[in-house]
Amino acid sequence: MNINKVKNRSGSRQSKDRFPLSLLCLTLGAFAIGMTEFIIMGLLPNVASDLGVSIPQAGQLITSYALGVAIGAPILTVFTHKLPQKKLLVILMGIFIAGNAVSVIAPTYLLLITARVFTAFAHGTFLGVGTIIAARLVQPDKRAGAVSVVLAGLTVANIIGVPFGTFIGQQLGWRASFGAITVLGIISLFGIIRFIPVIAQQETANLREQVRGLFNPQVLLILLTGALGCGSLFSLFTYITPMLQGITGFAEQSVTWILVLFGVGVTLGNIVGGKLADWKLMPSLMVNFAVLAVVISLLTLTLQQPVLAVVNIFLWGIAAFGIMPGIQLRIMNLAHKAPLLATTSSHSALNLGNAAGAYLGGAAINSFGLTSIPWLSAVLAVMALAGAWFSYVSTRGRASAAAQGDAPAA
Repeated sequence: MNINKVKNRSGSRQSKDRFPLSLLCLTLGAFAIGMTEFIIMGLLPNVASDLGVSIPQAGQLITSYALGVAIGAPILTVFTHKLPQKKLLVILMGIFIAGNAVSVIAPTYLLLITARVFTAFAHGTFLGVGTIIAARLVQPDKRAGAVSVVLAGLTVANIIGVPFGTFIGQQLGWRASFGAITVLGIISLFGIIRFIPVIAQQETANLREQVRGLFNPQVLLILLTGALGCGSLFSLFTYITPMLQGITGFAEQSVTWILVLFGVGVTLGNIVGGKLADWKLMPSLMVNFAVLAVVISLLTLTLQQPVLAVVNIFLWGIAAFGIMPGIQLRIMNLAHKAPLLATTSSHSALNLGNAAGAYLGGAAINSFGLTSIPWLSAVLAVMALAGAWFSYVSTRGRASAAAQGDAPAA
């Protein structure tokens, strides 16, 4: 027994010494995942031409991946919840590598779309487990910051990975892009095996406890809040290019650089949001949603002025992704006794929010035109603010606040 305690203390000490490098291995995995999800957008014509399908059919490669994330995360978590977390990460990255490797050689559209769904199954569970491990690698007052470092891999993938991967695909063929992602996955896998410590875990929660943690009304409320936040983001982001071209008057090549600037804002927002969530979790989350609603509303005025529009979009990127670390940490806190299913399911909820936002944005355009999109996005942000406020006030006065996990953060 004493030997085990010594091993646990040693492992904990080792993880603290190594956690920056360990965190980078998780961030690299998230970076590769972000590339896999979004890179197909820039390669649709290439894929369609090579496989002999239409552009809308090629577009289903994006939809199928999103559905794979939404459905796969809870299903895979149910079947793997008893596995040690480091071993589970290794398995998930193995699935990711295998799916992308098949995408490289897939001779038919059907096999490619199957490989995409298979790859997507690892997406949500890897990010869920990765953020749980990241939070345990650091001191309690740095947990949201550690989560934001892992999630930064997704945002950096949009700034650097997707444009670079698209360039590779355009020069060497779209299969080369998936080959590059496969290599990144292999590097991340070796990093996880080598540098992620085996963290002593409490007794693994059984499936009933995991399901109870997920269906905790407070967890469901914050999942809905996060989905509304993502709905706000994608209702606007999906149609930002036609808005910048049709309303502001930017040329296509200028829009590309504006979106890169937006990505820089997204990365800054993710980092700042993590630090604020470590300081005051729910108050910072509510303020962030309020600022987000105001910044988006200003787009109704600034879209007519090119310089102001660019500044506004940069600030929108900061505000939009400042919420992500706080949402993830809040879920972990509320389901702290059995967080795995709830944390991985958050990516299902967020992806459903993405899809719903894009759909609502399209409906708004059909009914009211492009200029209605910022108002729709702002309304969804206000609804998310209401969800965050209700979540905060409904747990604030409880004597069990410490058990809920908000004592140091709320």
